[in-house]
Amino acid sequence: MDLNYGIIGKRIRTLRKAKKWTQACLAEKAGIEPSNLSHIERAATKLSLPTLVSIANALDATLDEIVYDNLAKNTHVSVKLIDELLSDCSPQEIKALIEVMQTTKHVLRNTYR
Repeated sequence: MDLNYGIIGKRIRTLRKAKKWTQACLAEKAGIEPSNLSHIERAATKLSLPTLVSIANALDATLDEIVYDNLAKNTHVSVKLIDELLSDCSPQEIKALIEVMQTTKHVLRNTYR
């Protein structure tokens, strides 16, 4: 299996920017060189597992959040995201959102078959 380093780099960049950190700031927190982080974000280089773990820890992110699109089984991240979205919803809102999801799923499956 080949990893999509472009997606990994973009996800790291997105998480970094969400914290309003510069590359230099994240690199310092992760214990890597800023130029190395730049290469990682642009997918100009592969990154090692220890480097990926250091970056994830610095971003307070899980590895699956970063490599999500590369995983064959990634439902746990989806469930986490859905739980977060529903956490402040009323029972009526949850019911309505479930109906929207069911309808959307039905439409997608009938459209892309």
